[in-house]
Formats: sequence, structure tokens, C-alpha cells
Amino acid sequence: MHAGCFYYFPAKNEGENVRNTLDSLFSSHSNEKYDIIIVDDGSSDGCCDFLTHYSKRHKVKLIRTKGIGAANARNLGAKHAKGQYFVFCDAHLFFKNMWIDKLIAPLKAGKTDAICPAIADSNNPVSIGYGQTLKPNLIVDWNKKSLSMSDTAVLPGGCLMIPKKVFHDIDGFETGFKTWGYEDIELSIKLWLFGYRCSVLPNVKVLHLFRKSHPYPLSNDHIYYNLMRMAYSHFNQNRINKCKKLIKDEDPLKVEKVVLQEGVLNQRKAYLKRRKYDDNWYFKTFNIPF
Repeated sequence: MHAGCFYYFPAKNEGENVRNTLDSLFSSHSNEKYDIIIVDDGSSDGCCDFLTHYSKRHKVKLIRTKGIGAANARNLGAKHAKGQYFVFCDAHLFFKNMWIDKLIAPLKAGKTDAICPAIADSNNPVSIGYGQTLKPNLIVDWNKKSLSMSDTAVLPGGCLMIPKKVFHDIDGFETGFKTWGYEDIELSIKLWLFGYRCSVLPNVKVLHLFRKSHPYPLSNDHIYYNLMRMAYSHFNQNRINKCKKLIKDEDPLKVEKVVLQEGVLNQRKAYLKRRKYDDNWYFKTFNIPF
């Protein structure tokens, strides 16, 4: 029998964080069966080498890539899984007992379609976010606490759970994205527009190591490319133009040209046919002034 859950940790130059995350996960009690897939996306620091002699290595599948980016690393992990529920996690988290069981319960009961826990700062555990929304510049902002499970505009990529059938129905994370940027925002918008519900469960808390910088280089052109690809996939022309205005230190027309050359209009056409709601509905529903 296959495990009920599969956990995906995309990792790149994470140092000791991968081991610490696994140690925390395996030490937290759960009645759910699960396996773990780690995608080492071109690390240069040997952060996953310890798995060769790790005591729980039989529970961990390691996939090494040469740098396919955060979104595609998650998609690759999902292709190798057979569980009915997927959990996508950062490689720098700490867990509490029964967090898996509590988080999966609303999905099994059909109360929501994708879910995230409350996420706290591991260096300041009283600082907690309850799902995310978007600022007028499309930067994420953490929601304040709710008393029970509630809707969230954005599922934080640091930790989210989604049924396999839902993930595959929306075609997973954006396959056309570059290294990093907007992958969790795009996934959440796509879920909502396709008629699925995204929720946060405030009584489940996961600790997250927040860092001041990435352990690998990022390029603004990749981030802006992802922004424009998301815009052309889901937004009306007015919001596409607004996204171009968010590009400050690159030529927005050049970014737009590359996005269009790489087939986004075909994807846009397919998405517009499939979705249940439009982007006006999304931004109005979550009171996002954009």
C-alpha cells in the first residue's frame, strides 16, 4: 500500500537545514503514513549528501537536478509520488505532533481543496502568519489570525497540502517559470479561478526559518519573467499593463516579448476556457487593490 502523503522538499544550498527539517518531521508523531521526496536542485554545498547514511534514508527518495527552478522541482517531485495527498514544504521547517493529521482532516472531509497551516518565525515563534494575501504591488502580506479555518488568497509555498487529484487537475505549479518567484501565488490564483478553495487552519502551526537572503543567486529578469507569465496566464489587459509598471530595473517590453515568444498565449486561451471565476472576482473577493 502506498503512503497516504508525500512530502516534497526542494533544496538548494540549504546547509544543515535539510537534516534539521527531516529530524523534526520524523520526531513528530503522526498516525498518517507518509514518504518524502527531496529534489536537490543543483546544490553546490552538499546539503543532501548526508542522506547516504541517514538513519531514515529508506523513507526518503532523493532526486538530483542541475537547476530547474522552484516550481519545476516541486512538479518533478510530484511526478514520482503515488500518495493521495501532496505536501509541499521548504527545507527549513520545524513540526509539532499531529500537525499532519490535523491538516489533512478538512481535505478528507471535503471542507476545502487545498490548505496551509499557520506559519511562525522559528527565531520568534510569537510572530505568526495565517495564510497570505497580496499588496497593491503583488508582494505577499500575511493574514491576521482567524478563530477557525478560513479562506486565504494565497497559500504560502513554505508549507501547503493539496490532494493529488486537485494538483493534477490544475496542472501543478507553473511549468514555464524560471528559477524563483511567484510560484505559490500563481498556484493559489489558479486554484481559486478554477473553482477550488484555499484555506488556512489556524490551530496547526509550523515553524519556518526566515532568512534575509537566498543561499543561491537570483536574477531580476527571471522574477519579472515569472510575474509577466502569471499576468498573461490569468489577468485581464488592464492588470497586465499594471504588472508591466511593476518592472523597475528591466525593460518591461523586453520581458513581455520573451514571455509571449514562449507560448503563454496558448496557455492563456486554455486557462480562460477552464476557469470558473475571472481575475476581477479574485481581487474583489479578497479586497486586493490591483
